[in-house]
This record gives sequence, C-alpha cells and structure tokens, in this order.
Amino acid sequence: MGIEVRPAERYDDIATMVGPKNPTSNVCWCLSYRIPGAENRSLAGPARGDRVRRLLDEGPPGVLAYDGDEVVGWAAVHRRADTTFATNRRIPHLDDLDVWSVWCIRVRPGHRGRGISHALLQGAVAFAAREGAPAVEGYPVDNEGRKVDLTMAYVGTRRLFERAGFALAGRTDSVLNGFPRVIMRKELT
Repeated sequence: MGIEVRPAERYDDIATMVGPKNPTSNVCWCLSYRIPGAENRSLAGPARGDRVRRLLDEGPPGVLAYDGDEVVGWAAVHRRADTTFATNRRIPHLDDLDVWSVWCIRVRPGHRGRGISHALLQGAVAFAAREGAPAVEGYPVDNEGRKVDLTMAYVGTRRLFERAGFALAGRTDSVLNGFPRVIMRKELT
C-alpha cells in the first residue's frame, strides 16, 4: 500500500505523532514554533494537547502521512505570519511575501527509510498551495551529508528540501545540533 498525505484533521492521529504516551507528560506537541513563546512555556501536561485541539478547531495545523489506515508521519505547516518565525531574530525574513513555513517533519519509528519524509514535505507544499500560499519556506540544517541526531532531525536537511524542489534562499544565525540552518524556499505562484 502506498503512502497518502492528507491535512491533519483527526486529533487522535496528531496525538499519535506528536503527543506523549503518558498524557501528563510534557512534550512539544509541535507547539514551540506555532504559538508565542510565553504561552508555550506556560502550558504543561494535558494543557498542551488541549491547545492543539483549539488550533485544530481553526483548521488543520499540518499534514499527516498514512500507510493504509495507520498514521505514520507528521509535518507542521502554517502561515509564517501566524508562527514564531514571524518574529524570530535568528531566521530572517527575506521579503514581505506571505510565505508559509514547514518546521517539523516526523516519521514514526519502524516506518523510517521508506521516503515518508519526502512524501510529507510534498504534501505540506500541496496543502499550503491549496490554502493560497505564494511560497513555502523551510529552515533545515545544512549538514553536508553528515549524520544528524534523530532528536534534532525534525527540521529536515537541506538535501531533503532540495529534492522537493526548494532552492537555497538565505542563511540564518540559527544552529541546531552543531549544524547551521538555512532558508529553503519553493515558489508556488
């Protein structure tokens, strides 16, 4: 069965991908770039999942990859203006274009190495395009082919974005896991 990428419309599937196994645990829930920093730091345990439910009420907060009925991947994608990238000092704006940002790509253990990250990135671009985005940006590490720690690989790699048709658009002052992050952009209009 092939991988299908769809808008993230089911809370339980989002929770499977970015929520904790123990509901009282504090995990990212992919909120760190999506909501203001002070609010993100104030949320703990189940309140983080509740915040994701409220975001979902506003529309899909990203896309999910499915292998049949099983959710196997997640990519966060949203209008940059509605994320912390709107004010991020280390990742500059290139211009005033109302771009969308992709900032987290996750594949479930046991499903890696099957091209799901590529499908997720393509699905995130397609979703943003349907929503009227003129361009999509990502801020991956420029690891020059070196191994990236899996806990830090969520931002993607420059090569992943290049394979999806993104071009290097700028450099940043951000470093993750010892690697510089770059701005990759794909024009849609």
